[in-house]
Amino acid sequence: MIEFIFLGTCASAPSVERGLSAAMVMHEDSRFLLDCGEGTQRQILRSGLGFKRLDKVLITHGHLDHILGLGGLVSTFARWEAMSRLTIYAGGWALERVRDLMNVVLRGEVQMKMDYREVQPGIIWESKSLKITAFPVTHRGPGCFGYLFEEQSRRPFLAEEAERLGVPVGPDRKLLVRGQSITLADGRVINPDQVLGPLIPGVKLAWVGDSAQTGNLLEHVRSADALVIEATYLNVESALAERFGHLTASQAASLAHDAGVGHLYLTHISRRYSANQVLQEAAPIFGRVTVARDFARYRISRSSQADSSMVAGGLEHSEVQGGPLTHDSWQEGDPD
Repeated sequence: MIEFIFLGTCASAPSVERGLSAAMVMHEDSRFLLDCGEGTQRQILRSGLGFKRLDKVLITHGHLDHILGLGGLVSTFARWEAMSRLTIYAGGWALERVRDLMNVVLRGEVQMKMDYREVQPGIIWESKSLKITAFPVTHRGPGCFGYLFEEQSRRPFLAEEAERLGVPVGPDRKLLVRGQSITLADGRVINPDQVLGPLIPGVKLAWVGDSAQTGNLLEHVRSADALVIEATYLNVESALAERFGHLTASQAASLAHDAGVGHLYLTHISRRYSANQVLQEAAPIFGRVTVARDFARYRISRSSQADSSMVAGGLEHSEVQGGPLTHDSWQEGDPD
């Protein structure tokens, strides 16, 4: 199961209802901050998530509306001693801007350990149950990346079957889960296949920041259970989208359709549009679409027992929380 919560969903500058780009992805005990626009630390507090275990930040690109919140976040971490080390993953140009931000804003006042990791295409982080892969994205400036979160496939432990076979609770069951046979006190040998169910594929979440095109994204996001991507403009202003290196809602929806993703989440919304306007353009092309709003939280998991209203092909898609969204108008470009 992967959960994610949108902390900021506005393009270029914040609005009354939308903060700047930021989100948190959660899997088991790991938490990853995706971008960190200005005001992100307050959004984290408002969301109720808090800062615990938030020690990894993944930056999609180096524009200011995606990184300016890092100065305040690091300052808070250091003052509260909430975190001893922060690891920031980003492309080379973005990482250079982040270093400059830290040097100018903090000026050596913060003694917190900063670990800067320059991202290249490929696996950037991996645990026993999850891996994160970076893939190149075309936007304005070099070193822009999207991130693919992939759960490892697993075989569920059949507790009732283990009970029937007399496998005691404790270390023996852990060995079976790890694929090792055990011998019971009465001499019977129990093999993992006897207590493990059919293989359940892990879920896959594709996260794209700002992007000027979709053709180079298709293979990377193909068959993702969930795709998060920008939809800064509508088709009526496609010339502005091309000028500033952004996507329209219809372009994002076409990518979701062509890639066969499970659900599409649109973010980085211009203040000139309402969520309904964005939805009305995207939905006829790809029906399983949500226009993200700040503090909306989602869960994707595979479950053969999930409510059929939430399941398509064994995938559970559910909104955990989120309130209504209004919008305010904006009549200028959204260059970032």
